[in-house]
Amino acid sequence: MSKELNILQVSTVSEPDSSQPDSSQPIACSLTPAEIDHNRDSLLPGLAEKANARERLPSGFRFRFTSSAALLTEIGGVLGAEHACCRFLRFELTVEPAGGPVTLDVTGPRGTVEFLESLL
Repeated sequence: MSKELNILQVSTVSEPDSSQPDSSQPIACSLTPAEIDHNRDSLLPGLAEKANARERLPSGFRFRFTSSAALLTEIGGVLGAEHACCRFLRFELTVEPAGGPVTLDVTGPRGTVEFLESLL
């Protein structure tokens, strides 16, 4: 008696690692220098000025703020704007409980630190 052997071919598609910034995006802002200057207060440079502390990370910067409802609203607007013009950036926002500090990590692929230093 002959047995038929069925072979199942399995292929896997790896999900992108969301913990690593997408290095396929160019390290560039789509805004002109004039647009950045004009909108400075509603972009990362204006937000960074309000930080209590700034710490350099291997792939970006960490900003620490005193928590407030107004700050959280402002951060939301800034992240929306930055996500549209600087598509290579990765944002990680931590809001500690009980009115604790707010931490914003802005990171990206190689070249991000230098880009942010020139912007800030």
